[in-house]
Amino acid sequence: MSCVTKHSKGRYVLLGVIAWLAAFSLPQSAHAEYADVVINNYADAAGIRPVVFPHWFHRIRFRCKVCHADLGFQFKAGGNKITMAKIIDGKFCGACHNGEIAWSVENCAMCHSGIPGTPTHFHGSTVQRLVAPAYKPVERQ
Repeated sequence: MSCVTKHSKGRYVLLGVIAWLAAFSLPQSAHAEYADVVINNYADAAGIRPVVFPHWFHRIRFRCKVCHADLGFQFKAGGNKITMAKIIDGKFCGACHNGEIAWSVENCAMCHSGIPGTPTHFHGSTVQRLVAPAYKPVERQ
């Protein structure tokens, strides 16, 4: 009976390893809570790169209410009319990105780092695919 128990345990361990590998290697749908949000409401028209907002980075540090209730961000990618003027006035991102709490607007490439033409939406945590190389300038058409 001891031999059967060891064999059964080995089988369960093997099935567990296979299930774990399948869960992490198969394509997963993006969940907005842990996604990167590309904001491209005005960027393409202005000839600058879209913003890549690392929602997951902020979400692990703050509760949802901090941004979505206290700062007024809607629960929809692209649902806010965010402009640089509003950010400089301390609204939306500017509530924290003011040079005191977090970096300020003088560091354009910290936020405007997306690949031109990427639509406004959450895209999963795929920073490598969404962020354009720093050395490659945006080409105007």
